[in-house]
Amino acid sequence: MSQSITRQDFDQWMMPVYAPAPFIPVRGEGSRLWDQQGKEYIDFAGGIAVNALGHAHPAMIQALTEQAGKFWHTGNGYTNEPALRLAKQLIDATFADRVFFCNSGAEANEAALKLARKYAHDKFGSHKSGIVAFKNAFHGRTLFTVTAGGQPAYSQDFAPLPPDIRHAVYNDLASASALIDDGTCAVIVEPMQGEGGVVPADPAFLRGLRELCDRHDALLIFDEVQTGVGRTGELYAYMHYSVTPDLLTTAKALGGGFPVGALLAKDTYASVMTVGTHGTTYGGNPLASAVAGAVFSIINTPQVLNGVKQRQQWFTERLLSINARYSLFNEIRGLGLLIGCELKAAYAGKAKQISQLAAEEGLMVLIAGANVVRFAPALIITEEEVTHGLDRFERACERFLAGVSP
Repeated sequence: MSQSITRQDFDQWMMPVYAPAPFIPVRGEGSRLWDQQGKEYIDFAGGIAVNALGHAHPAMIQALTEQAGKFWHTGNGYTNEPALRLAKQLIDATFADRVFFCNSGAEANEAALKLARKYAHDKFGSHKSGIVAFKNAFHGRTLFTVTAGGQPAYSQDFAPLPPDIRHAVYNDLASASALIDDGTCAVIVEPMQGEGGVVPADPAFLRGLRELCDRHDALLIFDEVQTGVGRTGELYAYMHYSVTPDLLTTAKALGGGFPVGALLAKDTYASVMTVGTHGTTYGGNPLASAVAGAVFSIINTPQVLNGVKQRQQWFTERLLSINARYSLFNEIRGLGLLIGCELKAAYAGKAKQISQLAAEEGLMVLIAGANVVRFAPALIITEEEVTHGLDRFERACERFLAGVSP
C-alpha cells in the first residue's frame, strides 16, 4: 500500500531550499491542474515557462512512451537517433551549426561560458578571460553561472567566486561599453530578463552589444533558457531583434517538462570543444530527446507562434482593464507569453502576497522578484482558460487591495 503524502512531509524530509505552495498538485490536463483535495487550478505559471504545451499533451506522452519501450539510456559513449534528429531540428531552425545537449539551463550556460573561455585561450591566449554579464540577470545555480547572474543575494554566501566576471547595467549600452575590452572573452545577456523582472531588451542595446563583441573579439552569448522555443512569439527571441548571437542556450520549454537543455553554436566556436573537453552523463538522453523533438515540431509552426502573439493580446488587454479598475501596477510588459506586472511603489515587495491570493482563487502565477507578478502559461492555452484565469486574478487583486492597510 502506498504511503500517504502531505505538504508537511516536505518540511520534514526535504532540504529547505524551497518554500512550495501549501497544496500538492497530483494531476494535470492542458492548462489545468488538480490538487490532492480535487481543487482545480488554472496554470499561468507553466512550471516557470517550461510547460509550453501544458500538461499531459498527447504528442509528448506518445513520444515518451514509444521511446521508453525501446531503450532509455546508453551514456555518451554512444549516440542515438532521437538526439541526432533533435540536433538537426535545432540547426535547421536557427543560426547554429552545432549542438551540445545537457539537462538544464544552468548546464547550458555553464557550457557556453566554458566554451567562450576556451576559444579565447586557444586563439588569443590565457589573458583573454573576462566575462561581462548584467545586473539582475539570472543564468543558473552552478558556481560559475550564479556568479555571472548579477544578483549578489544568490552568490555572496558561496564565495570565493570565479574571478574575472563583471556586471554592467542592463539596457545601458554605455555601462556595458565601459567594461567590454580586448580582455573580454564573452558577453552573456538575456534578450529579456525573466527572473530580473520580465524586462525586454531595447533593440539598440542588443545591436550595440553585437558591435562591441565584434570590435573586441568577444563571443556574444544569448541566454534564451526562459525566452526560447516560442515563448516570445518567435521561435527564439533573437529573431525579434535581428541580432544573431555566437552562442545560444536553451532549455525549459525545449522539453515541455522533461529535463533537457542545449547549447547552440556556430561551427567556428564549437570546434574548440574537442573530445574530453566537456561532457555530461545524461545529456542527449534518448527519452529527453524524443520528447523535445515532439515539442519542437509542434511549436516551430506558424500556427503556434502566431497563436502566442494572439494570446499575448488577450492577456494584455484584460490586464490593462484590471489595472484601470484597481491601479495596482506601474507597467505591464513582456514579449509573447512571458508577461510581467510591476507593482506600484505603494505595494512594493508584495508580489508574493498576490500570488498566494491567486492560488486561493484557483490560479497559479509566478513572481519575478518581490515587485513583479509574472505569467508564463502554456503557449496553446485556450481563450476560455485565459478568461477564467484572469477572472480569478482579478478577484485576487480585489482581495489584496481590501486587505492592504490604508
